[in-house]
Amino acid sequence: MHKENDEQILLKDVSFTYEEAESPALSGISAAIQPGEFVAVLGHNGSGKSTLAKLVNALYLPSEGNVVVCGYDTREEKLVWEIRRRAGMIFQNPDNQIVATVVKEDVAFGLENLGVPTEEMLPRIEQALSAVRMNKYAESAPHTLSGGQKQRVAIAGILAMEPSVIIADEATAMLDPSGRKEVLDTVRMLNRTKGITVLWITHFMEEAALADRILVITDGRIRAEGTPAEVFDRVGDMQEMHLDVPPMTALANALRQEGMPLPAGILTVEDMVREVEKLVH
Repeated sequence: MHKENDEQILLKDVSFTYEEAESPALSGISAAIQPGEFVAVLGHNGSGKSTLAKLVNALYLPSEGNVVVCGYDTREEKLVWEIRRRAGMIFQNPDNQIVATVVKEDVAFGLENLGVPTEEMLPRIEQALSAVRMNKYAESAPHTLSGGQKQRVAIAGILAMEPSVIIADEATAMLDPSGRKEVLDTVRMLNRTKGITVLWITHFMEEAALADRILVITDGRIRAEGTPAEVFDRVGDMQEMHLDVPPMTALANALRQEGMPLPAGILTVEDMVREVEKLVH
């Protein structure tokens, strides 16, 4: 039974095997993502990250176990639209998500599918475009926008549906560094100001370093989880899984091995500057 205040994402012993595949893409995964949390999912190509995203959005159903999104079990076919209304998905290629020839019409698309009346639609479109700082492009043709701007339009389309959750499946992978920053900054801002839960699938370690918590998936299983500092300070474990750590974490680890007394938990340039200044003084 759905409870209105149940905004968690729960994965209970979830396995998923593709047709014709010899081994499962995900195997016995259990995890809980709390309301308002920003959780990054890391793993090399083929680890099961994107499969996880599609299971949470009910694009796939688990072969075993249950996925419960905001109190709804994805196995219940009649609830799929409710799930997708509450959990919007940003895909890797922004061009694959644009369906209209004018930005504001693209943002309206999901609302039209939900049967939202026109008088209610207009303010929701305006608010959504404003939230992603794209209102001045409302009348523009999407093909004239940069990759980062297109992803922000995709996010506006999700926001107009007033979701509880945003699932980003490598949403910055095809963007240049400035587009990546635009999209990540937008989603982090929505997480902080609107309390939207974020499941952020990425292969960029510096993006994961900004999350509240990280799940590391290899060979279809969760191999590590914790805060960015907890996960990335296990440099040896990450290397064994053929994953990088943020550059400053790697540098701190190398300096520690040379005898410099740096503390754990260094993730960013700012962290490194602060700790080195302490040592100098």
